[in-house]
Amino acid sequence: MLSDRKNEHLDIVLSGRGASQASTGFDGIAFEHVALPELDLDEIDLSTQFVGKRIKAPLLVSSMTGGPARASAINQNLAIACQELGIGLAVGSQRVAIESGDSGGLGSELRRLAPDIPILANFGAAQLNLGFGIDEARRAMEMLDADALIIHLNPLQEAVQPEGDRNWRGLFGRIEALASTLGAPLVVKEVGAGISARLARQLIDAGVSVIDVAGAGGTSWAAVESQRSMTSQQAAIGTAFAEWGIPTALAIAEVRKACPEAVIIGSGGIRNGIDAAKAIRLGANVVGQAAGILKAATTSAEAVIEHLSITTAQLRVACFCTASADIKSLRSARLQSKPDW
Repeated sequence: MLSDRKNEHLDIVLSGRGASQASTGFDGIAFEHVALPELDLDEIDLSTQFVGKRIKAPLLVSSMTGGPARASAINQNLAIACQELGIGLAVGSQRVAIESGDSGGLGSELRRLAPDIPILANFGAAQLNLGFGIDEARRAMEMLDADALIIHLNPLQEAVQPEGDRNWRGLFGRIEALASTLGAPLVVKEVGAGISARLARQLIDAGVSVIDVAGAGGTSWAAVESQRSMTSQQAAIGTAFAEWGIPTALAIAEVRKACPEAVIIGSGGIRNGIDAAKAIRLGANVVGQAAGILKAATTSAEAVIEHLSITTAQLRVACFCTASADIKSLRSARLQSKPDW
């Protein structure tokens, strides 16, 4: 049943019916154009450090999945592309793989295809209240020879999903315990409604290494679940929350202000390399994209490479036209006007 649900999720996202109508906040931000950058475009350095490895651009393919058969092909295409481009890869939830023993494409094959890049394992925070703990966390990482583990937060999705996990009591303490015993970077990410500055500060203080804000403006999992609803009442509940959440740009800026020392992944509705540049300017160390890559990922590794090469080229031009010789310089590029927040 879980695999069927994952397949339904994939179909809905691919059709565009799960897209949020909420603003990411990036359209309200503009860089000051530098007409004389005094740089060689080809020499701009986009590389950065992420979970212990050097990546060629500050980009991460964010978590996506489907039923085991489809997930296997998708993940292989993503792994090949990310290795070619030298960027990070975060896999979708490994819950099915851990519970069933069937890797569903989330096994050692991915590391063989992508030996040099950061790979991030993943399962949902709700599973920590359903028997998952340090053993399952380490198993998730061992399956992939992963560099870090993501625990994803999706309370809104679970609340509006007919078969959702609704008991979230005690999860903060379990995440804190996991952070102290895992022995590897622990990432906490939302799935499209954003992480607040207050919660991010609490998580960093609890030992979490990386915050993925995954803000509003990309895929709305409330909208996705409303599409799966069996009754009009269920659909109405999910639809009401289709634009719920903290806009991605706002979430990045506020989390950076509250957690100046944190590693931040900016994701949620990233459309192109200009959005990626804005996310970095607001405080993201790395920028994640999922739904925007999904169609290419279902096609071929070459299609993923083409999509992400365009994003990287756009990011490079944004650096050039802000006189930013590298990612560190881009973080202080001048804006035409500062948002109120």
